[in-house]
This record gives sequence, structure tokens and C-alpha cells, in this order.
Amino acid sequence: MSVARVTEITSSSTKSFQDAVEQGIARAAKTLKNVEDAWIQDQKIVVEDGKIAAYRVNMKVSFILTDS
Repeated sequence: MSVARVTEITSSSTKSFQDAVEQGIARAAKTLKNVEDAWIQDQKIVVEDGKIAAYRVNMKVSFILTDS
């Protein structure tokens, strides 16, 4: 039997939603062990002077808990 935990992460990129997701997962994997999957809960853009300044994603990242 395995038990998973879910944590919510917000990540931002000036390039794209895809880049924001990749940066968020990469950062989560540095701290959390056994990252299994993620659910993109929300996507937003930041607009400055009528142009897209940043892409933001809110995601729920699942990771498996271990005994050690």
C-alpha cells in the first residue's frame, strides 16, 4: 500500500504556460521526493500595458510518502 500527499504550487514564467508548469515541477522535485503527477488547477496571465507580462499556473502536485 502506498500513501500520497498533495501540495499546491503556484509557478510563473514570462515565456509560456508550459514553461511555468516545467519550472514548478522542477522546483517541487528539488524539495519533494517521489513526485508522481500534477493537476493544473488554474491558469492566469498578468497583463501590463496591454501586453502579457507573465503566465501563471496553480497546480496540485502529488508525491508518495515513504517510511524512511
